[in-house]
Amino acid sequence: MAGKKEVKKVIVLLGSPRKKGNSAILADRIAKGAKAAGAKVETIFLHGLKIAPCNACYACQKEKSKGCAIKDEMQDIYPKLLAADAWVIASPVYWFTMSAQTKLFMDRCFALLAYGQDAFAGKRIAIAMSYGDADPFASGCVNALRTFQDAFRYTGAKIVGMVYGSALGAGESRANESLMKAAVELGKKLGRPSA
Repeated sequence: MAGKKEVKKVIVLLGSPRKKGNSAILADRIAKGAKAAGAKVETIFLHGLKIAPCNACYACQKEKSKGCAIKDEMQDIYPKLLAADAWVIASPVYWFTMSAQTKLFMDRCFALLAYGQDAFAGKRIAIAMSYGDADPFASGCVNALRTFQDAFRYTGAKIVGMVYGSALGAGESRANESLMKAAVELGKKLGRPSA
């Protein structure tokens, strides 16, 4: 119908063990921006789920595959990832890269290809990261950012923005007003409806 606007679906994936940690605060600001732009937002706290590592069985890559062979809570996430227009991936930097929770999620996204070669096509990705060091290079944040860039370039998804900043203690990121504003703006960009 002419003039009808499409509501964007945004899924937020929290990869920190802290529900109210600094990367979660950034993700929350992105979600607020997306909601303000009219998007429907769902948040998933990865740390609270049973998600096993990929076991390299390649069942998901075989002809007529039914998807990932591991029966765990990632099975509930796959349809949500496929249905979403945009993903927000939030992670703290742990030992010079993304958290283990985030890496487990990323590795298991390999199975999305079983749902069609275009499973990632058109997905719009936002990355939110926090780190304890003052510098994104010394902290290892750039290692994680590069991993996201390479993975989503390979799959054909588009990273539309990244927000990241230094904050060690829980909640410290709130004091960075420019970072909070950038996160909200990124969310608005993700959530804008199509005409």
